[in-house]
Amino acid sequence: MTGNLSRRSVLRGTAGAAGLLSTGGLLTACGGIKESSAQSDAVLRIGYVSPTTGPAAGFGEPNAYLMKKMRAAFKGGLKIGGKKYSVEIIDRDSQSNPQNAAQVATDLINGEKIDLMLVTSTPETVNPVADACEAAKIPCLSTAVPWEAWYFGRGATPEKPFTYTYHFFIGVAEIHAAYTSLWTEGGVKTNKRVGVMWPNDPDGKAIRDGLGPQLKKSGFTIVDPGAYEDGTNDYSAQIAAFKKADAEIFNTFPLPPDFATFWKQARQQGYRPRIASIAKTGLLPSQVEALGPLGYGLSAGFWWTPKFPFTSTLTRQYGFELAEEYEKSTGRQWTQILGSNMALFEVAVHALKETSDPKDRGELAAALGKAKLTTVVGPLDWTSGPVKNVSTEPLVMAQWRKAAKGSSFPLEPVIVDKNSFRDIPLGGSLEPLD
Repeated sequence: MTGNLSRRSVLRGTAGAAGLLSTGGLLTACGGIKESSAQSDAVLRIGYVSPTTGPAAGFGEPNAYLMKKMRAAFKGGLKIGGKKYSVEIIDRDSQSNPQNAAQVATDLINGEKIDLMLVTSTPETVNPVADACEAAKIPCLSTAVPWEAWYFGRGATPEKPFTYTYHFFIGVAEIHAAYTSLWTEGGVKTNKRVGVMWPNDPDGKAIRDGLGPQLKKSGFTIVDPGAYEDGTNDYSAQIAAFKKADAEIFNTFPLPPDFATFWKQARQQGYRPRIASIAKTGLLPSQVEALGPLGYGLSAGFWWTPKFPFTSTLTRQYGFELAEEYEKSTGRQWTQILGSNMALFEVAVHALKETSDPKDRGELAAALGKAKLTTVVGPLDWTSGPVKNVSTEPLVMAQWRKAAKGSSFPLEPVIVDKNSFRDIPLGGSLEPLD
């Protein structure tokens, strides 16, 4: 961040109490003092936290591309309330670890003096960052965690919602609708017995408490060996339970390394369900490629694909244009987290522009709570969410298959069930696992 360092060196020689303003002025990275500057625009500092290393590192794959793209988009600054603001994005790696996520959040809040926090991907990263922001009264927007795990997992209730932290993603209702539609209408007949491996973490608890009862109401028999600990190395007991119950459907919400261990052991020990729908892992090409041939046929929920018929409010690109640009510039296959993380910035800009003073934390938080716009992932609306702090989004089901001949990549997700999202074409019917 060479530009930030040179700015700091200039500001060290220009500090003065007479320059304090409620809006405008530069916010230094070292001291966080608002200062008057005739030569410079005010600065809005946006923190961005995502796992780029550790077990959830796959979710951080698009970060380098996205940061470059967003910094270019904000090069000309933002005009808000009659003032011109330059924008700095300060990105940090959570290392897929809650303790580290909390630490980088604290550093961004207290050291970098950010005005707004954006955070993405898994409760292990998102929840501690959001908690730090709520405590410090810093507006925060997050995504890529089932909203119940984010909301109830952090202790909120409809009677006692959050004030500074807001979220958008799918929840149990969307997952339940997508799973039951795929499992009953996807074209693969089963005995409706579902072997579940839901971990002892915020995702697992939210899914067990919310999705489990809903699946039972829909006529499925749940085979649940109990919550397991992240990092488990031996899944023989779970596999034996699934085999004994003849669970022809399998569902799990694990960290990627845990699923790889389980899936290999399941095949070795003869557990072969007809349908395997997975979440938290199996969502990104790299996660499925790492499984080799065992990855083909897995199904997963997709909250964004290039086939979604929406454009970005920042770049005016359709989803397919964003995906094509990403693949061309990085050599990597598009990934659904790219859409979510782009939408974070779309909502952020929308909320900032709705304020008279974007540095007023209360006003900015309130603007997030009133946001209503259509982003690259689709329509988002915090005025009619399931709870005060949340907006939900569409979800479709796709199955990972070998890519067509001539493709630059070894596999591709084929949309096999779109549930109630009728604006997207099906790519085929669900195929049973080998």
